[in-house]
Amino acid sequence: QVQLVESGGGLVQAGGSLRLSCAFSGRTFSTYPMGWFRQAPGKERELVAAISWRPGYTYYLDSMKGRFTISRDNGKNTVYLQMNSLKPEDTAVYYCAAANVYSDYQNVKGYRYWGQGTQVTVSS
Repeated sequence: QVQLVESGGGLVQAGGSLRLSCAFSGRTFSTYPMGWFRQAPGKERELVAAISWRPGYTYYLDSMKGRFTISRDNGKNTVYLQMNSLKPEDTAVYYCAAANVYSDYQNVKGYRYWGQGTQVTVSS
């Protein structure tokens, strides 16, 4: 059974940076596409960044391009989300998720394993 544990959230001022980490266990990490989602109060959950099991393939929501970077370390079974130039509108609970093995990392409906979420709050 896949288990995901996020860490790294917190309170930061606008313009600051945070790095989220997600520790994966239970299966072979390198075969799973991984994504970071977020959900703000009153809004739907959205995929902000994703990374394929294939090297070099990543996806970003347009508003994240140039500010957020997703990466994975298959040796550490961990996926990261580096968030720079944070804005108050980035405030949300951020969730790590794993899709089906060898599946399309951009297919939102394919994500089946979820972490508990970590709060990111950006103050103005």
